[in-house]
Amino acid sequence: MSDAPGADDPLTNRLAGHVRDFEKLLVRYFDSLGGDGCLDVPSYGDLAPESLAMVRELTLRGGKRIRVVVLREAARLVTDEPVAGLDHAALGVELLHTHGLIHDDLIDDSAVRRGGPSTYYAYRERFPDHPRTALGLTVLAGDLALALAVRVLLGAEGDASVRQAMVEVLTRAAAETVLGQVVDLERDLGDTVPDDEVLHLVADFKSARYSLLAPLHLGLLAAGERPERYADELRRYARLVGICAQIRDDYLDLFGDGKETGKPVGTDVRDGRRSYVVAALLSSVSGAERRVVEAALGDSSCSDATIAVVRGIAEERGVRERLRESMRAHADQAVLVAGGWRERWRSEAVGFFEALPYWSVERSR
Repeated sequence: MSDAPGADDPLTNRLAGHVRDFEKLLVRYFDSLGGDGCLDVPSYGDLAPESLAMVRELTLRGGKRIRVVVLREAARLVTDEPVAGLDHAALGVELLHTHGLIHDDLIDDSAVRRGGPSTYYAYRERFPDHPRTALGLTVLAGDLALALAVRVLLGAEGDASVRQAMVEVLTRAAAETVLGQVVDLERDLGDTVPDDEVLHLVADFKSARYSLLAPLHLGLLAAGERPERYADELRRYARLVGICAQIRDDYLDLFGDGKETGKPVGTDVRDGRRSYVVAALLSSVSGAERRVVEAALGDSSCSDATIAVVRGIAEERGVRERLRESMRAHADQAVLVAGGWRERWRSEAVGFFEALPYWSVERSR
């Protein structure tokens, strides 16, 4: 398997260029919301403008911006010329991501996101004596991000039929991601250890469809391609890379560095989540080790020392390497799918999609 791109790799530099351009676009977009009747914000009180500010702050706080990069590289599969509507599509997928982050952190009771307070915890600190208000404002902030995502796509440049198709892609991805979140919650009920089929299903619906499949479709649509012609292979590629990415997220939750990931280590164990790591661990231990793991699982007050013990057990039982092997296997399959695109699309852009699965396996956050 190829190594992930290094800091001086041309691909890495191209990714950084996409991100720099998008950050500037994002600031301009949020600055524009307050002028020329773009969005009416109620004049009463502070909470309405604060809600918009919360969405802005979390979105600008950054992240990998991989959805934006995938979208732009999808357009480059077809052409290296400027593409009408691509900026609007990029804003739409990133605002949809913000919507998901806000609601995820509420559902998971997560205090930290992207190295800062989650929207939910920011509101909890703002209204310590009014928990229902904090909860309600968090839900509404997530809903606002979703509404903005759809609205920005409705204003995209280009052909009306393409714009309509892009809105349909975005709203379908949003709906299927919500259903994936429901399955994710159901997975964690009870004491059953989920098998790979269930884990892959959650990764597909909750992550791959809006993080990879939707940006692929949006970029191709904006560039004048008809992605429905290649629906099966696009879905297969997105699913495989989405599984890689989800396994990596779960892997980093126990085996990563909290300073790099921006989240505390061991969150999935403390929350009792049946993640890829937890499922593999429960399937590997018995006796005293299993009692240690089960005692930690779902214990929100579980100490860092206990998490370190659980991590040691996981390493001793080969969980770390088993997950890495699974990531590599799915990455290799995704690369084969992308390699078949050279017959119809630009080779340089195909190269990005061949490198992306390996980057998903090797990233540190």
